[in-house]
Amino acid sequence: MGLPFMGLYSNAEYHRRTSSMRYITIAELSDMVRNNLWKIPHDIDLVVGIPRSGLLVANMIALYLNKRLSDIDSFINGKVFSCGNTRFHMVNQTEIKKVLVVDDSVHSGSAMKRAKEKLYDLTSKYDFFFFSPIVTSHGAQHVDAHAIVIDDNRIFEWNLFHHPQINCSCLDMDGVLCKDPEIDDDGEKYRHFIKTADPIFIPTTTIDTIITCRLEKYRPMTKEWLQKHNIQYNHLIMLDFPNKKSRLTWGKHGEYKANYYSNSSDSLFIESSLSQAKIIANISGKPVICLETNELIEKQEVPPHGKKVRRLLKKHVPKTYNFIRKKLKSP
Repeated sequence: MGLPFMGLYSNAEYHRRTSSMRYITIAELSDMVRNNLWKIPHDIDLVVGIPRSGLLVANMIALYLNKRLSDIDSFINGKVFSCGNTRFHMVNQTEIKKVLVVDDSVHSGSAMKRAKEKLYDLTSKYDFFFFSPIVTSHGAQHVDAHAIVIDDNRIFEWNLFHHPQINCSCLDMDGVLCKDPEIDDDGEKYRHFIKTADPIFIPTTTIDTIITCRLEKYRPMTKEWLQKHNIQYNHLIMLDFPNKKSRLTWGKHGEYKANYYSNSSDSLFIESSLSQAKIIANISGKPVICLETNELIEKQEVPPHGKKVRRLLKKHVPKTYNFIRKKLKSP
């Protein structure tokens, strides 16, 4: 829930007022498409997606409108999916007159321009309509309709782990790159987990820093697992404690990650735990994507009147203040 006593603004409203990075989830993308279907001509005969991410949006639209579906190259070769058909088949060209061409986003417009160049020889046969749910102010000129303009730095859930941003990011390990351990006995069962853990996300670009609360003594096995799954990284930061008990007694896991992130040149942290994500964001002042809740967490500044209320509560009713503070900090 972030810091208490946000005053007149809810957390979400305060986020919007202070955020300089936008994290768009697949659920938000779906809402954008559904809420803007009225901008798309419903007499289209075919939806064509620009690979790869444009196919995600094209699929949504084709399903909502019960239209045929294809990608650009397949369409040029006369191959489309029929409504309710899971296989490509050749269609009679006379059956298609109006074609919707879709991408997930348009930034500079280069991908959309390349798509138009591919389709140029077909403009005499088909009536093309171009749509993207997300555009920049500059990119809007390359489509006939869009859902939202975002000029801020934006990151999409569907390509998060394949984005160049990963090159200047810190990533948690357990719960991000691999599943969390079901048993941590700091012994044989835990060592077996480290060697055989099932991967979750495998970035296709180099991670700047992997920072984990695993103990330093498990570094060789951790590096072997990363190599096995071809995960590239520049730095691997681990805790230098002798055993699990001393690590838990210390307990400052979020602070440890936050301090490293603060002193690094990295501009994004991807964390599995919501409670730790809040600590990391508030200490570092930098954005954190939390996979537990699939949201962007940023430092929650307390408005001046909120600080005053907090001071009064702390002074006059300390027990109530401490109780509320603990509840708000708990995951």
